[in-house]
Amino acid sequence: MEFFKFKKSIPFMKHALWFNVISFLTFLLAIFFLWKNGLHLSIEFTGGAVMEVKYAQAVEPDKIRTTLDGAGITGAEVIKFGSAQDILVRLPLPTAANQTQNNAMETLKGRVMTALNAADKSAELKRMEFVGSAVGKELAYDGSLALLAVCIGIMIYLAIRFEWRFAVATIIANLHDVIIILGFFAFFQWEFSLPVLAAVLAILGYSVNESVVVFDRARENFRKMRKATTPEVFDAAITGTISRTIITHGTTQMMVIAMLVLGGPTLHYFALALTIGICFGIYSSVLVACPIANYLGVSREDFVKPAKKEGEPEVISAQP
Repeated sequence: MEFFKFKKSIPFMKHALWFNVISFLTFLLAIFFLWKNGLHLSIEFTGGAVMEVKYAQAVEPDKIRTTLDGAGITGAEVIKFGSAQDILVRLPLPTAANQTQNNAMETLKGRVMTALNAADKSAELKRMEFVGSAVGKELAYDGSLALLAVCIGIMIYLAIRFEWRFAVATIIANLHDVIIILGFFAFFQWEFSLPVLAAVLAILGYSVNESVVVFDRARENFRKMRKATTPEVFDAAITGTISRTIITHGTTQMMVIAMLVLGGPTLHYFALALTIGICFGIYSSVLVACPIANYLGVSREDFVKPAKKEGEPEVISAQP
């Protein structure tokens, strides 16, 4: 299905250098903010308290979050847990110099339950647990390993599926997306949680899919467009997949924006990371991956065997 058809190829590669300069500067800015500000990690990574509260009737997490904010208890993550009457509240522990962990837990429990009981007397604390920073370090370590494993798997797949230059170009473009997403979270100090980490890993796979589509069309064009240069082949490949890109990314972005607007605080940063990642994923697959593959020297000879010269004898291997 094609909603948009172009009779001539759009000269993307002609302006690739300018786009690469913009990408490089954006990449450096993201690294700078990551180094200067760091990520605002959630309690899954830093440690905190987890409280399970049961109500006599169904309750909305947004109302509980508003109640806690009104009581001066900030940074609360409130989600439904099981039934509509059960709520899970995650909170960072107060950092007072004269408080031990047990004292901090008791102080936090008293403040939270006082605020919740003032709004609804049926609120009952079922359990309260402490999530240590050691668990957070393990999650960060496992998340880094997952990111590394995804990158290695993508490179191996693309090197087998296409050519090693395409694999290198795709990984550089995808890491460009990941670093820029992290740079946004570091600059605005948005909370980086496990759902956001899942969104970053999802963007890796999403961007790879777009790069594979463009590179597959480029491989076909190398065989069809015998007299075209490598930039012209890439221009034709990108132009030929624009309709598919607009339809696929447009419908996906509509769904993600719906989550961003209507999903509430629980899905806000998850949808925000996906929104940023999809936008930069389109950009990097077209204007980062293809120019890098061109700079690495990909050519028609990598996909098409050279034609046999006239008069050259055909070599036939002897069968044992």
